[in-house]
Amino acid sequence: MNRRDDIAAALAAVKSKIPSEKTLIVVTKTFPLSDIEILYQLGERNFGENRSEEAAPKSEALPADVTWHFQGQIQSKKISTIVTWADYIHSLDEFHHAEKISQKAEELSKVQKVFLQVNLDDDPSARGGVAPADLLPLAQSVLKLPAISIVGVMGIAPVNGDPARAFERLRQSSHQLRGISPESTYISAGMSGDFEVALRFEATHIRIGSSILGTRSPQP
Repeated sequence: MNRRDDIAAALAAVKSKIPSEKTLIVVTKTFPLSDIEILYQLGERNFGENRSEEAAPKSEALPADVTWHFQGQIQSKKISTIVTWADYIHSLDEFHHAEKISQKAEELSKVQKVFLQVNLDDDPSARGGVAPADLLPLAQSVLKLPAISIVGVMGIAPVNGDPARAFERLRQSSHQLRGISPESTYISAGMSGDFEVALRFEATHIRIGSSILGTRSPQP
């Protein structure tokens, strides 16, 4: 099979396991523009990227009806460029980053949609994300900013942990967030290896790369 056939078959296999009301985000980081163009032709409109310098030119090359998701670790020096192309930022976990995001969004006359990343590891230093106990204080501060909108929570299951336990914690965090921000209903959770588990715990946005596009090239 050629590349289009490979992608089409893998995409169909993944989508057969995801309810139609859920949002599939195809993680296209490190993959060429030609792959994203194939996905677009196959009807996909949600793409996930981790690095702004890679995503910005891709976003300029695709039609305007594509929705772009930034899901990498936020660096202060990259915020200005991220906000120019990202429709959603999935990895907000620090207030000073939220302030910079809001400021840049105001300059662009947009409201930046963000997920608050929750740390699902028992070791809080193991991965990015705000501790579950600190989620509401962070959310209360972010909600006061003028050009930023919290759409929900995001989490990544521990590499060697039980994904069901992790996603249950994320679901609990989501329900707590809705107590102060009822419109923040999205849950971004689940990747190629655990998305079916995430769906059992109310995930609304599924981020899948390798199961659709294959093994990615290492980033320099």
